[in-house]
Amino acid sequence: MSTSDKAIFVLINRIATFLSVVFHPLIITTYLFALLFLITPDLVGVSALELPAIGSLLLLIFLNTFVAPAVIIYYFHRFGLVSSLHVDNLRERRLPYLVTIIIYGFATYLFGWQLQPIGELAPQISIILAGVTFSLLFVGAVSLFWKISAHATGIGGAVGMIVAFLMRFDETLLFIPLLMTIVTGGFLVSARLYLNAHTPAQVLAGVTGGLAIGLGTVFFFL
Repeated sequence: MSTSDKAIFVLINRIATFLSVVFHPLIITTYLFALLFLITPDLVGVSALELPAIGSLLLLIFLNTFVAPAVIIYYFHRFGLVSSLHVDNLRERRLPYLVTIIIYGFATYLFGWQLQPIGELAPQISIILAGVTFSLLFVGAVSLFWKISAHATGIGGAVGMIVAFLMRFDETLLFIPLLMTIVTGGFLVSARLYLNAHTPAQVLAGVTGGLAIGLGTVFFFL
C-alpha cells in the first residue's frame, strides 16, 4: 500500500469513527427532540414555551437520555466491565443495555408523570421517550443472541418518527429534515459497515426494527 493509499485509508477510518461517535445511538434522541422542538413545536406540545424554556427542556432531556447512561457506561469501561465505550462486544452488552433501559424508563416516567406541567402540556415527550425505550428493549433482547446494530436502530427510529409525523399530521416542514436524516443514516450505516462493527444483515435488522417502532409510536400513540 502506497503512502497516499494509507493516508486515504486513515482519513476514511477517522471519518467513519467520527460519524459513529457524533451519531451515537444515545445522542440521536436529543437530536430528534431538538429537530421537533425547533421546527414543529406544536406537534410536541411546546409551542407555548419561550425559546429559553425549550432550551432548558432540551438540556434536561439530554442529561437524562445521554449524559446519565454515558457516564455509567464510562465507569463500566473504567472498571473493566466493558472493553469499549461503543459496547461492540456482544457478551458485554447485557449490563449496559439493562442500565440504559432503566434510565430511559425513568426518564419516560419523569417527563410523563413527575414533571406535571410538562406531562400535561406536552405528553408527546413521554410517548416519544417510551418509543425510544422500547427500541432499546428491542436491541437488548436481540443482543442476547445476536449482534444487531444499535446505531442503525437509533437512526431508523428517528426516520420512522419523522415520517410518521409528516404523514399523520401533514407537516411539510419536516420533509427537508427527513431527507437530511435519511442521508445521514446512509452515511452512518456505511461507517458502521466500513469499521466492520456489523454485517449488512445486522444493520438492515436494526434499521427495520427502529423504523417499525418509530412509525408505530407516532401512529398508534400520538
